[in-house]
Amino acid sequence: MTADIHSLVGAYVLDAVDDIERAAFDRHLRECEACRVETAELREAAGRLSDSTWSVPPPRLRESVLAAVATTRQVPVETPRRARRAYPSRWVAAAAAVVAAVGTGTAVFVVQEQRVRDQRVTAEAARTQEEQVRGILGAPDVVLRDQVLASGGKVTVAYSRLKDSGVILMAADSAPDGGRVYQLWTVRSGTPVSEGVLAVGQTSAVQIVHGVSAASAVGVSVEPAGGSPTPTQMVAAVKTI
Repeated sequence: MTADIHSLVGAYVLDAVDDIERAAFDRHLRECEACRVETAELREAAGRLSDSTWSVPPPRLRESVLAAVATTRQVPVETPRRARRAYPSRWVAAAAAVVAAVGTGTAVFVVQEQRVRDQRVTAEAARTQEEQVRGILGAPDVVLRDQVLASGGKVTVAYSRLKDSGVILMAADSAPDGGRVYQLWTVRSGTPVSEGVLAVGQTSAVQIVHGVSAASAVGVSVEPAGGSPTPTQMVAAVKTI
């Protein structure tokens, strides 16, 4: 609910409040003459506006209006007499806010929906990774091997030949200096293959590796930001055969 209940007047008039907010504002109206005056005037203004602007409210108008309210500084409530004198400018401001919400509502909605989709994709990827890790660790033939990192910390490799997959779990004591990063590798047929590059400052990772039956070792190296095509400074090497 909005911290300053006086600022709900616009959303209340536009029916852009939820049931809890509506009940709270109804109680507030019984005690606040200024808000009663402003509510009546804005209802009249909204009625005039609706005659010539639109016949059907655009989708998600409530979300757009509340998003605009959350980022716009509210005008302090005035006494009934001052509120009535200020009506023309406040009517214009209210009308402009509604029209702006209609004009930009689609763009705001698209951005918000994209963020929701991105969060869902991230959450789904995390769930998928967790299920795969659980499957590998729960395999009847799972093998665990670990090694201390030369830079401090430890890397653990869990792999299953039955699932032909493994998990690299790395936890370093500190990040490489000079803006360098950790890079994960598998060695396949004598050739190092990159299995992921950590970000600058990142000290831990959980990386799933497929086709582990073809790998003879798992390594960790320190590389320039963005990684290298081949390892340059190895800090750990765990044999898997």
